[in-house]
Amino acid sequence: MAINLNGIGPGSIDSRSGADKSGKTAPKNEQATPASSPEQTPVKGEQVNLSDQSKELKKLEQSLSEMPEIDDAKVDQIRKSLADGSYKIDANALAQKMLDMDQSIFG
Repeated sequence: MAINLNGIGPGSIDSRSGADKSGKTAPKNEQATPASSPEQTPVKGEQVNLSDQSKELKKLEQSLSEMPEIDDAKVDQIRKSLADGSYKIDANALAQKMLDMDQSIFG
């Protein structure tokens, strides 16, 4: 069965009544077989082939989902260092990291 969609635009068919806006009704397919017919051929599933890159991305996504969002041990270490005053900030390294991030974002 072929359906000609030429000349049909959005809103030109009223799906509730089967009529287009001109008042004409769509022809009925009188030869349609019921869906439960045993003669009907089974529908084959679609096949999707993923690229190697997409497979790698899926593996990466799975490994990231298994990692904790926060490294609790590192947080505790920094918290203790801040509390006892031994946490030192290297201003040059911090500034360089900020510049590197800016460069990676804005090019």
